[in-house]
Amino acid sequence: MQLIITDAWLAKSRAIHLSGGKLLLAGVLASFTLMLVAAGLYHWVFLKGAREGWPVVGTLVRLVVKDEFDQRDRFMRENLDVLARKLGEMQAKMTQLESLGERVSGLAGVSPNDIKIKPGQGGALVSGRSLSMAELQSTLADLDRLTDQRTDLMTVMESRLFDQKIRSMMVPTQQPVAAGNLGSLFGWRIDPITGQSALHTGLDFQANQGVPILAAAGGIVVTQEFHSAYGNMIEIDHGNDLITRYAHASRTLVKKGDLIKRGQKIAEVGNTGRSTGPHLHFEVLVQGIPQDPGKFLAAGRNLAPQQANRTAGAGSAMALAKSAPLERR
Repeated sequence: MQLIITDAWLAKSRAIHLSGGKLLLAGVLASFTLMLVAAGLYHWVFLKGAREGWPVVGTLVRLVVKDEFDQRDRFMRENLDVLARKLGEMQAKMTQLESLGERVSGLAGVSPNDIKIKPGQGGALVSGRSLSMAELQSTLADLDRLTDQRTDLMTVMESRLFDQKIRSMMVPTQQPVAAGNLGSLFGWRIDPITGQSALHTGLDFQANQGVPILAAAGGIVVTQEFHSAYGNMIEIDHGNDLITRYAHASRTLVKKGDLIKRGQKIAEVGNTGRSTGPHLHFEVLVQGIPQDPGKFLAAGRNLAPQQANRTAGAGSAMALAKSAPLERR
């Protein structure tokens, strides 16, 4: 392309040759210049109209601002809805965690009020910047994960403590006659009927006719019958090859297959079977072999009431049941 420029004053002319590349570059520069001019003019007119309150420009400004505010409000509402749902989930988990804490503290022998005391906090105030939405969501997510972990841990602890408490309740450490005096002990003695040396396989509790006989531990009745030697007899299976026997009762109040709780009245003191007077003959058998019931009852007396429900109490009672020396007839 060729351009010819003529100067009328000097009667001269100049020819400019433009190739395709130069022509394209000139077009681009011209377009860019027009765009900058148009943008500057639009910006100047828009700001001037907004400041001076021109009707058309003022309306456009209000529309633009309103649209921006609507978008911001919509964004904030969406984020607040997300946070509200997350807060609701956290409140539900905290309620579950608090309930678990109360149950676990009860099983561990700790007062639930002790874990509700707000810990002391304080210190100098050092102001910081406000949290951003992303930082707040990240903090809530971390708290959510921590709550899940604590809930899982408390659930496992509750299960194990409950299992240990049940095991401790299945060991015969409660005296079977509340108002009875201890008579014959476990071991060799002079038989009161034959007058010969014989092994006494249990403890005799002297009591009046009709005095309640209590289960020394929880379990299941496996025998309820009249025995020629034991008279009206009850046997309770406590698991782990551990059985207690209650003999010479005047009458029995439970039957075979009944589920028994610790301290439940199961019979009344009597004088049935091979007996010289009203009393309870109490035996503890491990794997069918008589053990000294006094060791079990002594363990129950030595444990403080609050320690009986704790892990140490359950562990020591079970250790006693498993490690007591077996004594054969």
